[in-house]
Amino acid sequence: MRPKGRGELDSLYFNYPHFDPPQKREHLSKPVKVAIIGAGPVGMTAALTLAQFGVPVTLFDNKPTFNDGSRAICVARSSFNLFQSLEAEQLFVEKALPHISGRSFFRGKQILEFFMADSPHEKYRPMYNIEQQYIEQYLYNAIEQSELIETRWQSELTAIDDAADSVSLTIHDPLDSYNLDAQWVLAADGARSDIRKLRGLRLKGQNYEGRYVIADIQMEYSHKVERFALFDPNTRPGSTVLVHQQPDNIWRIDYQLREGEDETEALTEESIRSGVRQVLEEIGFDAAWDLEWWSIYSANTLLLDDYRDGRIFFIGDSAHIVPIFGVRGLNNGIIDGHNIGWKLAYILNGQADEKLLESYTPERRGATLDVFENATKSARFMTPHSRGYEVMRDAALSLALDHPFAGEFANPRNMTPYTYSGSPITRKDSTLWEAGPVPGAAAPNVKLDNRFLLDQFGKEFTVLAFGPADRLELRDKVKVGVKVITLSADSEAGHVYGAQPGVIYLIRPDLHIAARWKTANGRNVADQINSILQGGSVE
Repeated sequence: MRPKGRGELDSLYFNYPHFDPPQKREHLSKPVKVAIIGAGPVGMTAALTLAQFGVPVTLFDNKPTFNDGSRAICVARSSFNLFQSLEAEQLFVEKALPHISGRSFFRGKQILEFFMADSPHEKYRPMYNIEQQYIEQYLYNAIEQSELIETRWQSELTAIDDAADSVSLTIHDPLDSYNLDAQWVLAADGARSDIRKLRGLRLKGQNYEGRYVIADIQMEYSHKVERFALFDPNTRPGSTVLVHQQPDNIWRIDYQLREGEDETEALTEESIRSGVRQVLEEIGFDAAWDLEWWSIYSANTLLLDDYRDGRIFFIGDSAHIVPIFGVRGLNNGIIDGHNIGWKLAYILNGQADEKLLESYTPERRGATLDVFENATKSARFMTPHSRGYEVMRDAALSLALDHPFAGEFANPRNMTPYTYSGSPITRKDSTLWEAGPVPGAAAPNVKLDNRFLLDQFGKEFTVLAFGPADRLELRDKVKVGVKVITLSADSEAGHVYGAQPGVIYLIRPDLHIAARWKTANGRNVADQINSILQGGSVE
């Protein structure tokens, strides 16, 4: 929603492009390899991943432009690493606001200042604030540079049915309706997924009672970039408030509606302005401001039983809905898109067996459940779903007024990459390791003089060899690209990876560790890669 007198897309800071439906029509019904329904950040990430491996993609969206409003605004380091691997990170780096810390207050008194994990070995900061319009714009800029991605705007999916070795789609746009077949379909059509409804699938889980108003305002105010959380503030008793600074002097304010507060009345422009004014007074911000946009949301933990339905894969909010606390929704979805993207690409390029796709649900649904475990703790703290939880939450906050240790209860537990230790394509350690990242974990970055380790990784598999690499001849042993990086076990990278001379790590295309050996040769590594491509792992 926008203030009276302003159009639906009349923004104070962002110029929304307008995309027409396809004008050249003769090819629209031709079969495609991969159809992605939904051109949001998750769908575009999947499209860029597939195109990076040479796979043509057709991307559909029922809108004529990008999503309006700030929506998902916090992009984690893990997402920046993936954007870099897709060569799409530069505009994000130039625009987004990095931050490493946040503060929490209870009844006007600070009870916690937290700092996210960071070090000189990391190229990117733990978190960046940037409005979703820019996220979509910058990913779409990369898509426009690819000859392998066709985007069809104002194109709505109205039917989807199984066919022989394909999926039959019916698409409607303002000019006509048409049918086409796709070998594979990625459902990236969001929380209200039409594909999920058409397939008779439903999300399962828990709905929380808390309702939050989102309000974007434009305000010139110089302040350190950090997250504010206000519990039971003086100006909104019984409520919880979040405040984030964004580019272009946009401030995102989320405040909880109190029990019994009428939602219709709360969403009027007058009420929004009053609510924002109260929050700004609470935190001592006295600059002039303009109202940009507002909406409302509830906190939920919902997911599908299986992220696959035949030749259809669900990614992002079509597969799962998580609370915003800990900024896990967008970042979890981006990883979904990249995960299924590289696996599907290997299959379509004739380099892998379809059994590889069986690892998608265990890995990404497992990641969602891990998100739920952490996000639920935050959600119950931010929006207690019963009187009992509210009493315990307020008791902890009261304790924090005089005892700093209790302030940790208000820590949002920001997202960290999930470890695929139970994945069918992750090799379990066969010997005892005293240090270093475990198989399934995200590969740590390391500062190497004036560059970073992850900058050196290839787009496919990467082998880190700590010591001589002459034993790692892989030619003719695997049919996919492999980049070998040789490092000293005495280097900083060797220390981070817990390496002794002879240690080898195998890294997947999505920057997760597939296997590690204390001693190995080219045949060991090749067997592991070939086993992954067949959907399993060498024990």
